[in-house]
Order: sequence, then C-alpha cells, then structure tokens
Amino acid sequence: MPRYLSIVKLDEKTVPAEGPSAELMERMGELIEEITKAGVMLDTAGLTPHTQGKRVHWEGGDLTVTDGPFTESKEVIGGYAIMQCKDMDEALEWTKRFVKVHEEYWTVTCEVREIAEG
Repeated sequence: MPRYLSIVKLDEKTVPAEGPSAELMERMGELIEEITKAGVMLDTAGLTPHTQGKRVHWEGGDLTVTDGPFTESKEVIGGYAIMQCKDMDEALEWTKRFVKVHEEYWTVTCEVREIAEG
C-alpha cells in the first residue's frame, strides 16, 4: 500500500503567539488517535519554530548554511504526517479533516505527495 507525506505549511502571522488552543489540541489528538486506529498514520509531529532552524543550500559548487528566521518565507513548515493509504484520494480525505480541526483564523496548507518506493 502506498505511503504519503503530508507537509503542513503555516502562515505564522495567523498562529497565535500563545500557540494552539487547548480545544485545537484536543481535536487534533482525537483525529490522530482515529487515524492511528484506522492503521493509516505511520508518523506525525510538529516542528520547532523556523527561527530555530537552518537552511543548507548548494548552488554552483558553493555550500551555504543560513540561520533562521527565514524572512523571505510567507509560509513555514510546521509539521508533517506520514500515512499509508490505499490511494491519493484517501490521503486527501484524512488531510482535509486535519486542516479543518483548526480554528478559522489559522492559515494552513498541506502538500500531499506519494513517497517514491524503491
């Protein structure tokens, strides 16, 4: 059965300074438990803020490492999920449910891609 990576992108301007609400975390926990019991969720996690990250870039034979924050980014990667689904449609259905647990003031985009096997 194919595996899918859902990359969670956040517009940090819409993320509350105090972080996710308790209600959001409860809804998220319930959904993750449901996805896991369905045998779909293989791994998921949130990431530390992009201010704590680094970018490694290779171009023209030169290697550079840049410390966060990355001011040119409107969206940052806030987390990921690896799911094993029968097809892309199923992966999209789970991802839509994940996005909809957020309050309306959040701006969340998930990029869903099949993991290349072999």
